[in-house]
Amino acid sequence: MALNPDWIVPDWPAPAWVHAVCTTRAGGVSKPPYDRMNLGDHVGDAARDVAANRSNFARQIGAKPVFLSQVHKADVVQLGKGMPDGSLADGCVTRLPGLACTIMVADCLPVLFANSLGTVVAAAHAGWRGLLGPASASAPRGVLESCYKEFEALALTNISNDAIKNIVNNTLVWLGPCIGPDQFEVGPEVRDAFVGQDPQNAVFFKPSGKLKWLADLAGLARLRLRALGVTQIYGNDGSRDWCTASNPSRFFSHRRDGAALGGSGRMAAAVWID
Repeated sequence: MALNPDWIVPDWPAPAWVHAVCTTRAGGVSKPPYDRMNLGDHVGDAARDVAANRSNFARQIGAKPVFLSQVHKADVVQLGKGMPDGSLADGCVTRLPGLACTIMVADCLPVLFANSLGTVVAAAHAGWRGLLGPASASAPRGVLESCYKEFEALALTNISNDAIKNIVNNTLVWLGPCIGPDQFEVGPEVRDAFVGQDPQNAVFFKPSGKLKWLADLAGLARLRLRALGVTQIYGNDGSRDWCTASNPSRFFSHRRDGAALGGSGRMAAAVWID
């Protein structure tokens, strides 16, 4: 691979044949306000530019990215040969080499999964709605729980009993850039929903002006992953460098640019097996 040097390559202990990347604004042909590497075909950008960017992305990663139609819910699909783009889902998983589990983001949190055996990978799109899951659920079952369930099921295929006992210990997770804890303002109903689901979530909200709250998406995701038993979590630590809204020259941000500029592009985070 010869990836654009501005793109982010996860620093995690995945096997050499498992690859992952998160794009930035660099490397594409889209015009403002989608400049430059916009990979979203639903945001108002010229179709030919999006197609050129997606073709460039696929060529650079040397795999076939499968793009979802993300709807901020918790549905997860298994990628198979010949699967077209556009499945209504916010997570995907596969064991097949050459297929890239791909998530588009422009403030929401991209979450990539791999196992230390290098036999299965997955990706999840975690905005606050997908992270929380159905309000009626008696226990947390948002997109991360749904994605891990499918990931675990594939990881259990054709392995020894000893390996089965260590599935969760062999799970690697990487959190990509998202809107940061000093920029992501939400209403009291969002905080109430999370805290009502788990009081431990309260620490990831701090007061803002006008009865609003600032939410830490990456922190909320880490807590949920640890509740699943996952301990090997890498990437986004909530610092400013990871914040999409705070780094306009590098990252797209729907919240920052959607109204001010009339639109925002989408980055992609992807993971695949050679």
